[in-house]
Amino acid sequence: CDLMMFRKENGKVNVTSLVERVSRFTVVMRNEDRHSEPIMEALIAGLAPLPAEARQSITFDRGTEFSAWRRLKDGIGAASWFCDPQAPWQKGTVENTNGRLRKHLPRSTEPTALTNRYLRSICQSLNSTPRKCLGYRTPAEVFESNLMALRNRLE
Repeated sequence: CDLMMFRKENGKVNVTSLVERVSRFTVVMRNEDRHSEPIMEALIAGLAPLPAEARQSITFDRGTEFSAWRRLKDGIGAASWFCDPQAPWQKGTVENTNGRLRKHLPRSTEPTALTNRYLRSICQSLNSTPRKCLGYRTPAEVFESNLMALRNRLE
């Protein structure tokens, strides 16, 4: 999980990017500011519909926007992990995804104009693009396949 910031003159609105490590399935959410509690509540609301086995842990960088990480354990049972200071390679998947997102959301984007509908369309595009690292399957296909296999094991 990571935050994507925009130019300061565009205000405090930012975007949370959340990427499932195995499938590269991406979820993007708009935040009104960098306060940790609302960000954690949005993560809880967004991840709660998934089976508990599909939301076991989240890795963050050491930004203050993730300081309320304990809420995740209480809210959805997800463990929180943190990268070492100044070690972005420890969360390479989300950094790569942020690079892909920047094609749609450059720093010059007016973040207050971002709608949930537009952010969902960006996720739809990313999640429906075949990836070499996934054997030319899409993140959505791999994520769904993994969820189905998980459900079959639980039954």
